[in-house]
Amino acid sequence: MPLIKKKLTVKNKQGLHARPAALFVQIANRFESRITIKRDKEKINGKSIMGILMLGAEKGSEILIEADGDDAQLAIVELEKIVTNEE
Repeated sequence: MPLIKKKLTVKNKQGLHARPAALFVQIANRFESRITIKRDKEKINGKSIMGILMLGAEKGSEILIEADGDDAQLAIVELEKIVTNEE
């Protein structure tokens, strides 16, 4: 089971606020892999909307997404679309 890591820059002009955070969690929960997000020294469960909102990831923030499991690669690909979406 590979651990896949991907550093991304938040592109949404409002950051990972409620709507994209909810979408991120919805997509993350489709995968068996354990998903975590790191920002600065914070590390949260990528399947927790409260955790994502507490990160306070604004536009331009760098985050590290980690997925650990058999479907990790696909999870990273799908979650990257949300983080890098400018709308």
